[in-house]
Amino acid sequence: MELNSHGEEMDYVGEALSAGTTGRRWEKEAKEKREKKLDAKLNKMKANSASGIAVSDECKLTFLELKARRTYRYVVFKIDDNVQQVTVEKAGEHSENYDDFTNSLPDNDCRYAVYDYDFTTDENCRKSKIFFIAWSPDVAKVRTKMLYASSKDRFKRELDGIQVELQATDPSEMSWDIIKARAY
Repeated sequence: MELNSHGEEMDYVGEALSAGTTGRRWEKEAKEKREKKLDAKLNKMKANSASGIAVSDECKLTFLELKARRTYRYVVFKIDDNVQQVTVEKAGEHSENYDDFTNSLPDNDCRYAVYDYDFTTDENCRKSKIFFIAWSPDVAKVRTKMLYASSKDRFKRELDGIQVELQATDPSEMSWDIIKARAY
């Protein structure tokens, strides 16, 4: 039995011939089988996909301003349950420091954040690394932690240019020393 490039059509031809089906009826049956297979694949993808949370254009534009124009030092994102999308909660001015950033994260709720870390190498070269931080404190609600965890990869894909990722459940996991160590 011959297979097409997808390994599909010729299976239907063989089935149709063995069942005595010909012409338009065969085409219709083959089309229905392809559609059923496609529907099954799509349903499987949906089941395996993230939570379905959208990402607002404001998130993408604010991140681009941080990355390209260096307008911001950090951006904190939150999932807005009312509209089921990630939105910008706060954008810290470029003059703000790491303490300002960590103070902007809530003690009892999850957030995504990006932080633009500027540093000078041992060779006296000025560099910058963009950190993605998934903040999920232990005291946050389980449902919220699950929502943020299941949406993280989809959201990160929207932010092209992230160089380092951190997962933090308490402030010690994203201390200044850890940021410095991960930058090199």
